Amino acid sequence: MNNIDIYDVIRNPVITEKATLISENGQVIFDVSKSATKAQIKEAIETLFKVKVKSVNTMIRKGKLKRFRGRLGKRSDIKKAIVSLEEGQNIDFTTGLSG
Repeated sequence: MNNIDIYDVIRNPVITEKATLISENGQVIFDVSKSATKAQIKEAIETLFKVKVKSVNTMIRKGKLKRFRGRLGKRSDIKKAIVSLEEGQNIDFTTGLSG
């Protein structure tokens, strides 16, 4: 990779109800670095998880304004990547979780 390390590109997987539903269609959601490009995200996913990526869609979720003890604050903006995997490929995050 050019100027950014693959471990800096992918922050963490998003494990929500919606993310679980789209995982049945061969897609996975990650929080990524704001400066990461789609090509860098694709390369990082393929290198880290040894899977083939079909496409990458990105979005930036704007941080909400929140009140804390009467003071106004703002949450950070978050960039998400929805990664579509090739047929037959999958990434399973649930096996390592205990609950």
